[in-house]
Amino acid sequence: MTWMVYGANGYTGRLIAELAVERGERPVLAGRSREKVEPVAAALGLEHRAFDLGDARKNLDDVDVVVHCAGPFSQTSDAMVDACLKSRTHYLDITGEIDVFESVSARHIDARKAGIVLLPGAGFDVVPTDCVAAMLKEALPTATHLDLAFVVGGGASAGTTKTSVEAAAVGGRIRVNGDLRRVRIGHRRRTAYFRSGPREVGSIPWGDVSTAYRSTGIPNITTFTTVPGVLGQLQQFFSPVLQTSLVQNVAKSVAGKVKGPDESRRANTRAEVFGEAWDAKTKVQCAITTPNAYSLTADAVLRAIGKIHDAAPGSHTPSSAFGAGFVRELDGVVAGELRFG
Repeated sequence: MTWMVYGANGYTGRLIAELAVERGERPVLAGRSREKVEPVAAALGLEHRAFDLGDARKNLDDVDVVVHCAGPFSQTSDAMVDACLKSRTHYLDITGEIDVFESVSARHIDARKAGIVLLPGAGFDVVPTDCVAAMLKEALPTATHLDLAFVVGGGASAGTTKTSVEAAAVGGRIRVNGDLRRVRIGHRRRTAYFRSGPREVGSIPWGDVSTAYRSTGIPNITTFTTVPGVLGQLQQFFSPVLQTSLVQNVAKSVAGKVKGPDESRRANTRAEVFGEAWDAKTKVQCAITTPNAYSLTADAVLRAIGKIHDAAPGSHTPSSAFGAGFVRELDGVVAGELRFG
């Protein structure tokens, strides 16, 4: 099987390529800039290609699977998905962007006709949270509400920071009676019962308001992380400013200088996920601990590539492609027992 990492010169793309080589894989490395991709490929002894997304179609004819790592995905995923549909190449990405999940999901019928799998969010966004959501749905099929919370350690990459800049301008998103609704960030707060102990969290726009709905059908979904209470208040005043092109460009320029966590920091930091689903009578909770989010992403992507041909053609979430237990197959994941109340 021939597979490709597009955006291999980025922080996460390079981690995926390095882990692939450690596991005996030989992916093709690709990106828009030959000057940036070639040194990465040379260091790993891998084939490389340089092309813009407008030329992706002709560069994918001999590729079975592409791992798309060149964000922000709101600007790049449509072109790569189009190319994959035409070349009949399976598509994975590492997005966490709600609108990208919605857009890729809308190509489900196209993917079925092409006989390929479209799997956005094949990394930390959103493998652990999506699998926890699916576990809770299996435990409580009548669930009408779902809360998902996470905390991460170790810092962010430049790509993640740029995406966060875009998200801050839009504000919060939740799922209400099956529909996506806009709210301010931190509009709701609660206690999340992580394996390490309870923590106060606030609502944020996380990909699961799209993906968990596709995975479970639960109509009311809110996602959370550790958000200072004042942030939600500030967001309603500053989001109009953040939406201006000047401020977005300046903020992204600064974000581009951010460096992701080094190997030592990744090895010594972890992430946690908590989920709670309920109906009118019953409540069920689940909590898991994972390696650093970037380490989990590289592992999850490689394992997804190995399983991609087992999934039915169409647009998928991680759990709809590989089952709720997929997260338990990843290195270093510790899953707690389901708790009913």
